Amino acid sequence: MLKVPEHQVAGRQAIDGKLGPLIDNSGHFYKPLQDDDERGTRELTFYHSFSSNTRIPHHIRRFFPVFHGTQLLKASDRSGLRPHLVLQDITSDHLNPSILDIKIGSRTWYLEASNDYIQNCFHSDKTTTTVSLGFRICGLQIYNESGFWKPGRKLVRNFTADDVRSVLRKFVSSNVGPEPDCCFAGSVYGGCDGILERLLELKTWFEDQTMYHFRSCSVLLLFDKESFLRGKTPFAEVKLIDFAHVVDGNGVIDHNFLGGLCSFIKFVSQVLADSKGSTMEDKI
Repeated sequence: MLKVPEHQVAGRQAIDGKLGPLIDNSGHFYKPLQDDDERGTRELTFYHSFSSNTRIPHHIRRFFPVFHGTQLLKASDRSGLRPHLVLQDITSDHLNPSILDIKIGSRTWYLEASNDYIQNCFHSDKTTTTVSLGFRICGLQIYNESGFWKPGRKLVRNFTADDVRSVLRKFVSSNVGPEPDCCFAGSVYGGCDGILERLLELKTWFEDQTMYHFRSCSVLLLFDKESFLRGKTPFAEVKLIDFAHVVDGNGVIDHNFLGGLCSFIKFVSQVLADSKGSTMEDKI
């Protein structure tokens, strides 16, 4: 039985007869290949390349969804059979996860794209925090005891730098009000298995890797706040998603992604520092 993902916070959704991803109860995420341009082919090519690339360190592979190939399925828009990427459902091991989808890079377009796509990216990049911060929040949901706080896409697109800081604080707080307490920051952002340490691990790889350039790719942060509220140990994850615009690195460091990632790390680091009364800026 396939169903609409309950915890999808950004991207095309399989609702109201539209084409979008589906999930099953076995931990699989089915993403329809897009046939209106080269995006589907490009994403499939990336997964094949990445899966077989022996130069990818083992510890880096854990940041990417597991790729299980492709499968013909009935599309959610009732257009008939369509090939779908079969990926790991990242949220399947989480109960009521809080999620942040962060699109990384100050430039989401690439030279090989169509002129219409480039112009659309120009507009989106300039009218969001993409250019000014090197990243933007694309979607989120934050769990609290009364349910999820999940602002609409229009509100998210209008986030300022101050809004980004506020969201990063609310993400690790017991409340989502105007004065978030950041009481979970040390456990979620900090520590040897915390989100910040994992982002720094990714940063180290991007300082050297020249195989791929990740345009319009997102970093997904998720953890179970409900575990905290019940006095249990949280399970936080960092994943990279959305590879329809990955291009060959041609031996050049992906400074666009690296710069955006460093900027995002500084924001997370500051929230952690403010919550602990200390700084971790020397790691950046």
